[in-house]
Amino acid sequence: MKKFKNRFLFNVYYFLLWIGYFVFARLFFVLFHFDKTKELGLLTTIKTFLYGLQLDIAFTAYLSFIPFLLMILSVFINSKKIGTIIKWYSYILLVFINLLLLIDAGLYQSWGVRLDTSLLPYLNTPELMIASVSSFQLIIGTLFWILSSFIHIKIFKKIINKKIKKTTISSWLQAPAFLLITASLIIPIRGGFQTIPVNQSNVYFSDQMFANHASVNFIWNFFNTLTHKTDGKNPYKYFDDEIAKEIINKNRNQLLTANTDSILNTTKPNVILIIWEGLTAKVVGALGGEPTVTENLNRLSEEGILFTNFYANGDRTDKGLPAILSGYYPPPVKRIMRMPNKTRSLPMLPQKMIDLGYKTSFYYGGDLNFGNMNTYLRNAGITNFIDGSEFDKADWNSKWGAHDHVLINRLTKDLEGKQETPFFKIALTLSSHEPYQFPDTYKFGENSEDNKFRSSHAYTDKTIGKFIEFAKKQSWYANTLIVIMADHGHTSPKHEGPFNSPKRFRIPMLWLGGAVHKPGLKIDNFSSQVDFPYTLLDLLKADNSDFTFSKNIFNTSYKQYVNYLFNKGFGTLTKNGVFIYDYVSDEAILEKGTETARLDSLGKAISQNSFQDFMDRK
Repeated sequence: MKKFKNRFLFNVYYFLLWIGYFVFARLFFVLFHFDKTKELGLLTTIKTFLYGLQLDIAFTAYLSFIPFLLMILSVFINSKKIGTIIKWYSYILLVFINLLLLIDAGLYQSWGVRLDTSLLPYLNTPELMIASVSSFQLIIGTLFWILSSFIHIKIFKKIINKKIKKTTISSWLQAPAFLLITASLIIPIRGGFQTIPVNQSNVYFSDQMFANHASVNFIWNFFNTLTHKTDGKNPYKYFDDEIAKEIINKNRNQLLTANTDSILNTTKPNVILIIWEGLTAKVVGALGGEPTVTENLNRLSEEGILFTNFYANGDRTDKGLPAILSGYYPPPVKRIMRMPNKTRSLPMLPQKMIDLGYKTSFYYGGDLNFGNMNTYLRNAGITNFIDGSEFDKADWNSKWGAHDHVLINRLTKDLEGKQETPFFKIALTLSSHEPYQFPDTYKFGENSEDNKFRSSHAYTDKTIGKFIEFAKKQSWYANTLIVIMADHGHTSPKHEGPFNSPKRFRIPMLWLGGAVHKPGLKIDNFSSQVDFPYTLLDLLKADNSDFTFSKNIFNTSYKQYVNYLFNKGFGTLTKNGVFIYDYVSDEAILEKGTETARLDSLGKAISQNSFQDFMDRK
């Protein structure tokens, strides 16, 4: 009986070791994000540990399965050998899980979601995956990873050694009992005896989304999304397909034509599209944001057409580009730009421009292979590329590529003198991406991530201001439309309200140039990136019927809407309301205004319809 008890106690202690580790992991997470934890209060913070215990137990049961099986063998085999195997199994897991612990905490700061399969596409380019991290952060993170792994390995080693030496070879009759104990792990893995296995919804308890996210076991979440299969079914389906299309068409069809006259003074202008990395309206004074970050853009806003209610549809560059150039909503979690088999069938603004006789070019200071950008842009018909390989490594920042002033200087050089027209040139900046490295004065200092963020945008703003001054002196300027637009918004500077509120997704769009008929206009229609290709082609008197998710930005109806998507949710808004929805809790995060019922059904219909379109593309 004593031998049975010792073997049983080993299993109990091993199980509790992992529970203890996950308590530590949650403590690390709430301390790492202490600015958010402060807003929860002590009681709610404690509840994250209590509610989160269910997923902690579930994943601990997964991790305990192999050691529990090995303990059955210890009935017949020397326990010292079994202990050695269990220790090395645990050590390897600890090192791996500790690494994911750090990645999870860091990515949450930027993405607002716990670790999931969104990480996997970046593994193809690990050097760019860590490009958002400063050298100092990388060193500190690596040291913490080593130290945390070392401490936990010592703890596991001590407990395993202490308990394993008390187990000895025993009667074979113990084997069936411990086989039954091992099999019973299915109960905590499923979360009990209920029909539906445990999931994230079981640990969501608060109207404060950070508290719910803190309750989720990060490694359980990662493997759950890794192994979760949809079996070809649309996970965002709320309506019959025809009803979803009817809801969308009812809202969209009345917004397809412009009722604003004389936007451009030509139907075939040259077009320069500058896509500004991570520029949020929160730091654009012309949009009511901080007044001194983008002083050139603020000034230029008085000379062109400023769109004051313009939004990004996603939260990353590889979501923003298909929205801007293909009028395509970013699928939750998935990234269509990384799937050439799907992007080749997308409508493409550059190809439409080529069909109209435009010469197309794409300028980017970094590696075009990142995020499969190269394949996507070539599928779009672009053949003339300037990328990081064109620039001296001395002109690169240490992470992403050539500094913005170097990139824009090359664009300037290529635009000097007489040009073959019409042309369509696209430039994507990068200096305002983390870790915000550039060879100029940090206007707002470097004492915080927010101030480095502000400083980087002030640097890019100065660069773009100089380019516009150059452009005004060129002969082609009189017949040119220059569009300045962000690829996505940003979490910095911190905003009030939900993490995924419209404030995170609101971005500037400014139209400049001699082709603008009435400069100084402010367009307050609610619109987003997916509307851009449809609207531009409409102004060029070209076929835009392939852009089935888009509408016309210059339709002034109060029914104009914006829909943006984030990991596990969406936001839909109009002049009269906002509706933000979370798929995990199956609840609204924010309901505001007089149109929430309409926005609820419209947002769900768009999510369903756009994801079905994504699934159907081969």
